[in-house]
Amino acid sequence: MKSLHCAPRARWALRVLSPLAFLVAAPAQAGVADKKLDIYWVDVEGGAATLLVTPAGETVLIDTGYPGDRDADRVKKTVTELAGLSKIDHLVVTHFHDDHYGGLGDIAKRVPIGKLYTRDIAAAPEKERTNANVPQLKEVKVDKRVRIKAGMKLPLKQAKGTVALTFSFIGADEKFIPQKGARANAEICGEHVVKNPDTSDNRNSAVMLVGFGTWRFFIGGDLTWNTEAALVCPKNNVGKPVDVFQIDHHGLDNSNNPVLIKTLAPHVAIVNNGPTKGGGKGSFATLKATPSIKTIYQGHRNVKLGPELNTDPKLIANVDENCVGNHIHMAVAPNGKSYTVSIPATGHTQDYQTR
Repeated sequence: MKSLHCAPRARWALRVLSPLAFLVAAPAQAGVADKKLDIYWVDVEGGAATLLVTPAGETVLIDTGYPGDRDADRVKKTVTELAGLSKIDHLVVTHFHDDHYGGLGDIAKRVPIGKLYTRDIAAAPEKERTNANVPQLKEVKVDKRVRIKAGMKLPLKQAKGTVALTFSFIGADEKFIPQKGARANAEICGEHVVKNPDTSDNRNSAVMLVGFGTWRFFIGGDLTWNTEAALVCPKNNVGKPVDVFQIDHHGLDNSNNPVLIKTLAPHVAIVNNGPTKGGGKGSFATLKATPSIKTIYQGHRNVKLGPELNTDPKLIANVDENCVGNHIHMAVAPNGKSYTVSIPATGHTQDYQTR
């Protein structure tokens, strides 16, 4: 028997395309109509694809999911149907692994791309430099290419009647830029346990901080254990705590160092995992043990773990292993003082106050 949280494809398509569904769950043009900052976690089943829609009507896609039609179609649906827009203005690739940039060419065939932001592929390890999907980085059609460097910001348009919106690259290639409020972090850093070095491009991930007034959102790509510690130890380069944390590396246990998560001290954690990838036992235990965290949301139920190591089913976008790609949505108020997280597939909605 199929879970009610994850309807068959035909029923899901009918629900999304009905006029009533658009009135309730998807404004004609996200961001612009209500001046909110909208964020959609597209289900790419263990990859990453996070879409920001700004109050000025710009789109920022962070990572692309896997190669092929499935993830590209889901990204297109999110941009054109849920957000009601027609272009990806800014597309950020955090690092050179297939689940983060593999869908780039397939997305470009469906939705025009403005600026493409990537690190220098020449600085990646040899395995990543010789990957079969690397040529698309040179061949994909975009309006402009921009090299990511720690300390740079996206040139986002500002909307009248809202607080300032910022998108900062606070780190890349294991180099970090101290943010306002950066200070020594000895008490938490004393808990760091060193693991074997990561030799993959994960450690080089672009690290981002989105601010909307006082509201703060941390995205660290697939940053791994020792590099996470370097970001916040001995100095906490992130500065003051954040409101929302997109879990590093889909919640795999070679990432999500407790010293990082305790330092970030988020109120909400978003786990962009798949049914059998990510949302690991150790990472989930760390989230549950972090006193600041009020709610944990998951893209998928981890079918390898029991219910005690998954969050509440109503907070999981996709409960069944074989699913249709339900998303997680967040909307931040124009004044940046509150935000709402919703799981349309389960009917869950929760309001939060910015810290």
